[in-house]
Amino acid sequence: MTTTVSPLAPKTFATLPAIEGLRIATAAAGIKYKGRTDVLMMEFDAPADVAGVFTTSRCPSAPVDFCRESLKGGTARAVVVNSGNANAFTGKRGRQSTAMTAEAAAAAVGCEPGQVFLASTGVIGEPLDAAKFAGLLGGMAEAARPDRWREAAEAIMTTDTYPKVATRTVAIDGVAVTINGIAKGAGMIAPDMATMLSFVATDAAIAAPALQAMLTEAVAPSFNSVTVDSDTSTSDTLLLFATGAAAARGCPRIADAADPRLADFRAALGDLLLDLARQVARDGEGARKEIQVTVEGAASDAAAKRIALSIANSPLVKTAVAGEDANWGRVVMAVGKAGEEADRDRLAIHFGDVRVAVDGERDPAYSEEAASAVMRRTEIPIRVELGLGEGRWTVYSCDLTKDYVAINGDYRS
Repeated sequence: MTTTVSPLAPKTFATLPAIEGLRIATAAAGIKYKGRTDVLMMEFDAPADVAGVFTTSRCPSAPVDFCRESLKGGTARAVVVNSGNANAFTGKRGRQSTAMTAEAAAAAVGCEPGQVFLASTGVIGEPLDAAKFAGLLGGMAEAARPDRWREAAEAIMTTDTYPKVATRTVAIDGVAVTINGIAKGAGMIAPDMATMLSFVATDAAIAAPALQAMLTEAVAPSFNSVTVDSDTSTSDTLLLFATGAAAARGCPRIADAADPRLADFRAALGDLLLDLARQVARDGEGARKEIQVTVEGAASDAAAKRIALSIANSPLVKTAVAGEDANWGRVVMAVGKAGEEADRDRLAIHFGDVRVAVDGERDPAYSEEAASAVMRRTEIPIRVELGLGEGRWTVYSCDLTKDYVAINGDYRS
């Protein structure tokens, strides 16, 4: 974890209220970092409904494999997360580590190991000594409190420069419910049907299948639409929990994601996930600028997304943004290499509200001064119009600076 906070960090951080039925504890186990917390435990007073999405990497971490099995049960009593070690590509010892952690957590809260969910983040390929923190879980369970969301976000940071937190309040059938979320991530960010690490909880009473359907839908335009460096992690995990505590206040238990009473909740969940995802993009390692790439007029939404990712992941585009160079030719290059339908002579490109190219050539009214003024902003909107169809997508990214190389060049040192 770096000590220099990103210039794109929020000026103020949301204060997350308690989620009834959920308590949180953190501890310092010295896994990699000194003088800071590196273990998070969430404890549910009663079995909570749970949904999750995970990395599609063919080399997933041991905790991802463990969570996929636990998810089949549909309920959760505890979550344990460590930072500093990903417990990925660790073979038999990795599986033994997850088993030890799950058994210790289950004993601490009084549940079955299958109701425990695990996540790890940090260096790949280094064995994780679960004994460093498994013995702490009993005390953590006893010390857990409902108001420690900020501490939770801080405990799971690696190269993050600030904790990612968000909260929303919404009504279900006239009863107010809360959604809280935290996330971590700054490098190795290009989610694929998942996120980096993110944990979201609500006091709403929503059955696991409905939670899963809404989460799968909401992750596409949020966490699956951010990229820092085009690299998908082995450990990507996003979990959504519903404690159901709001039922005591008259909130109905809902089993069908299509139930119209969930309309506002669905929108709030999507908004919260996008908030967290953009915080991750803005904390990209070494980032100084956020890039927002919108592609319109594509043959399909899927094509628009692939083209947008081609632009957002281009080192040449990202370094041009870092250097505040309005080099729109690099955007043309990224569109052309994406492998999707494009017509050079219909193409239009905007930097902010400045159209820099149209109809296959530089805009006749092009102003280098106006385009450069956009590039000096901290948020750089790039919009591409293809003129082929109705497809549209937005991807969030960041610039590529020398600091990214420095951070990753000595990550294990």
